[in-house]
Amino acid sequence: MVNIGQSIKDELERQERTVSWLARKLNCTRATVYRIFAKNSIDTALLTNISQILHHNFFQELSADYIEEQQG
Repeated sequence: MVNIGQSIKDELERQERTVSWLARKLNCTRATVYRIFAKNSIDTALLTNISQILHHNFFQELSADYIEEQQG
């Protein structure tokens, strides 16, 4: 199962962006971003916002994982 918080953290690192940068974009604190990284699940509105900010479709990752689990 995809750990969405870890996926967000990995994508942020891949883009060489900082936690502070993402916090500014989300209009929240760095502590909140670290809490997002620790989550196994996330609100869809927040995930949509993060997907737009990072230009990465996290929903596609979740969907692909779901399909793989159904076939496995």
